[in-house]
Amino acid sequence: MPKLLPRLLAGGVLVPSVARTTAASGAAGAAFPGAVFGAPPAEAGIPETLAAFSGAERLVSTPDFPIGHLGVSWTGPRLGGSYRLRRARTGWGPWLPLKPGDPSGSGRRTALLPAGGAAAYQLTPPPGATDVRTVAINTTDGPIIAEPAKSQQVHGFRFVGRAGWGADESLRFAADGSEIFPQAYFGVQTLTVHHTVTANIDPNPAATVRAIYFFHTISEDFGDLGYHLLIDQNGTVYEGRYSGPDPIPVFHGRVGDAPRMCNGVHVGGFNAGNVGVSLLGDLTTTLPTPAARASLVRVLAALAGTTGVDPLGQVNYVNPISGATRTVPAISGHRNWSATACPGDAFYPQLPEVRTDVNRLLLATEN
Repeated sequence: MPKLLPRLLAGGVLVPSVARTTAASGAAGAAFPGAVFGAPPAEAGIPETLAAFSGAERLVSTPDFPIGHLGVSWTGPRLGGSYRLRRARTGWGPWLPLKPGDPSGSGRRTALLPAGGAAAYQLTPPPGATDVRTVAINTTDGPIIAEPAKSQQVHGFRFVGRAGWGADESLRFAADGSEIFPQAYFGVQTLTVHHTVTANIDPNPAATVRAIYFFHTISEDFGDLGYHLLIDQNGTVYEGRYSGPDPIPVFHGRVGDAPRMCNGVHVGGFNAGNVGVSLLGDLTTTLPTPAARASLVRVLAALAGTTGVDPLGQVNYVNPISGATRTVPAISGHRNWSATACPGDAFYPQLPEVRTDVNRLLLATEN
C-alpha cells in the first residue's frame, strides 16, 4: 500500500517549495516517482498586508496595493453583516451580505471575501458582533503557473506545491525565528472533506489559496494553512499545510509500513490523525464541478490506499493528544465533527456516492 500514493498522483505537476528542493541527497522528488517537477518561481509572490482594524462601519483605504481578498472575523451572531467595495474607476459598489465560512478553532466567525483589486472597503458587522477584525490581503501578484503539456496531465490531474502557489514561508515563523505551529506527526485514522466558502468561479485560484494561507496563518493565529490539500474548480490540487523537508505533501516519516501525517488545523479538537481536504468554493447551493469532484475522489483514494483507511467504513476516532473520541465515517464531512454546514448543504448528501467512487477506484488500482 505505501506505494499507492505516488501511483495515484503520478503525472501531476509538483512544484516543491524552495526549502524542499535541496532535501536529502539532492534528488528532488525521488520519493515521489512518476511526478513531473517544475522549478520554483523566481519570486515567491509574498502578499502585502494591512494591519487588522476593528470597529463598526470602519472605512479603510489601501492606497499602496489593490485588495485581492478581504478577511473578516468576529465573535457573535453568524448572519446580519454586510460589506461593500470601492473601485478606483466606478466608486462604491452595492452592499453585499457578509457570509461566514467555518468557525475557527476558537469559535470565531470568519469570512474570506474576493475583492478583485478594490481600492477600499466598508464593513457593517452583524448586530451584536464583538471583537470585529478585518484585514486587506494583496493576492493579485504572484507566480504564474503554466499549464503542463497534455502528455503530463495523467487523468486530468494536476498538483501544485507551496512554492507554486506563492506561499511566503516566513509567515510560519515568529520574530525570534521559532516556528509558530511546529510539525507533529500521527498515524492517519480518518479523512475529512471541507469547502472554503469562497468564489465558485475563480479566475485565480492560486491567489485564493494565498489568501486562505495568510488568513489562517496570521489573522486566525493558526501558524499555517489549516487544510492539508485544496482542490480548485479545474481539479488542480494545491499543497496546504507544510508537512516537512521532503517533496511529499501531507506526510513525513512512517511507523512500520504506515506513513505519518502532519497535524493540521481544520476540525477543532479532532485534528491529530485527521487529514483535511478542502474544495475551493461555496457548496451551499452548488455542487462541485466534475473536474473538482474527480480530483477529490482521486486524492481521497490515494490517501485511503496509502494509509489503510476503509472508504466505506466507520472509525472510532481517538485523539492521540487529548483522548477525545468520536465515531464518524472514515471519509467524513466537517459537519460530522462539529456544528457547521461544511462541506455545504448541496454537497454533503453526495458524500456516500463519493465514498463508493473512492472504493471503486481503489479496487481498480489494486487489480
